[in-house]
Amino acid sequence: MMDKIRTFFERESFLEVETPLMAPTVDLNPNLTPFEIKLADPSGRAYPMYLHPSPEFSMKKLIGAGFGNIYTLCKVFRNGEVGGGRHNPEFTMLEWYRQDADYRNIMDDTEALIRFVAGADTINYQGRTIDLAEPWPRKSVHELFIEYAGIDLLQNKDYPTLAKTAQDKRLKTSACKTWDDIFYLIFLNEIEPKLGLDRPVFVYDYPATQSALALVKKDDPFWCERFEFYMGGQELCNAFSELLDAEEQKKRFEAEREERRRMGKTAFEIDEKLLTSLNLTKHPYGGNALGVDRLLMVLMDATKIEDVLLFPVSKMINP
Repeated sequence: MMDKIRTFFERESFLEVETPLMAPTVDLNPNLTPFEIKLADPSGRAYPMYLHPSPEFSMKKLIGAGFGNIYTLCKVFRNGEVGGGRHNPEFTMLEWYRQDADYRNIMDDTEALIRFVAGADTINYQGRTIDLAEPWPRKSVHELFIEYAGIDLLQNKDYPTLAKTAQDKRLKTSACKTWDDIFYLIFLNEIEPKLGLDRPVFVYDYPATQSALALVKKDDPFWCERFEFYMGGQELCNAFSELLDAEEQKKRFEAEREERRRMGKTAFEIDEKLLTSLNLTKHPYGGNALGVDRLLMVLMDATKIEDVLLFPVSKMINP
């Protein structure tokens, strides 16, 4: 599978790049818990470092330095993600960025890539046949909430209104502290398990509050240009039309820092070099981060991520 991925991007004239696994700054996403480590120099002085949860920041610095279409296959690290069948704290990520493109172009890339890697028009997963014939359906978050949950998000834009709507549907919202908490309660329970069971599906235009690195939509800033891709009920990737406004990006990072403080988590420093790189970027571009292990799970009809890893962490801590 790794060979096929590389062949696909070579044919598309992408350059494979290598990014560091260890970095002095880290993603501020409040939902991520990075591995914090110490780098010691010969004198014994220690420097705080992190095992990266994504190669995104490094790749965007390369783009700011003049690189064009690039991709990487690398290990990434997210602390606390053990168990549940879909998570391993160390996993393999494919990340790519296409110049002069937006998230719809990246949907095209994703469809072509996975069809090429699968090498078939159908696959069998968990007792069902998934039809890979193109084109794959594309559905907005707005229409999925109406279709599967009977909720119009445009009529439920604030926390009290959405909370009441969820309670009227007998959903337990007592643990939900924000609008986004309720959104994910509904999405993960009422919508996600039904996605991509018979055909792969792109889910696009997420609420802007959930995508600190994505462009908001010009016609309605409530939404942003982000998509996720589902196959066999598994979420396989997360993609954006990339934000290039350094001033706006800094505001979003600051908001994420405040949210981390509110949650009692470490408020990491903002990566100023990344902001500088955004100012130097001369072309719009789209990017995607795809979980290679999860894709392999679906293609091999595996029930757990441990089934496609030679050394899953769950076996290391529970031999």
